[in-house]
Amino acid sequence: MRQKPTVLAREIVATSRLFCVEELKLRFSNGVERTYERLVSKGTGHGAVMIVAMLDADHAVLVEEYCGGTDAYELSLPKGLIEPGEDVLAAAERELMEEAGYGARQLEHLTELSLSPGYMSQRIQVVLATDLYEERLEGDEPEPMGVEKINLHELSALAQNPRFTEGRALAALYLARDLLTQRGVFLP
Repeated sequence: MRQKPTVLAREIVATSRLFCVEELKLRFSNGVERTYERLVSKGTGHGAVMIVAMLDADHAVLVEEYCGGTDAYELSLPKGLIEPGEDVLAAAERELMEEAGYGARQLEHLTELSLSPGYMSQRIQVVLATDLYEERLEGDEPEPMGVEKINLHELSALAQNPRFTEGRALAALYLARDLLTQRGVFLP
């Protein structure tokens, strides 16, 4: 097992409304010293959820929203922050209602994913939602989100869609498809 580097210094070098940039001065076990920068939460976050919501055995819900990072409307899975006092499954159901207009009778935590562990400390909880019903809650989105569906048989084509670029959403869809296939719900 590798020995983690020694932290020689740690400093917040920039902050915004949502993020802090932390500079880490490290010494590795072989004596090499490096400075890393990473995005860290401001300490008030309770995590985030991403939901693979299954309309039926073959189709999952996608939402379309404006994404500041790419300056484009993108397709992805419903997702959002976990509020204080909420557990992962309650947050998943609330976000699903706010963003896609569905509730779920069955919710199951699948895994935790990171986006870019070399540069970010944030992680997201992936939840599978099944047995959906129509239910909408007002959310904090600046405009209504578009709602589409994807056939899990077409994930390779989805990965080629220029409107769908979020790697963790694609990973979540593949994980859900594999799990549903193992359970005999989804037939390849």
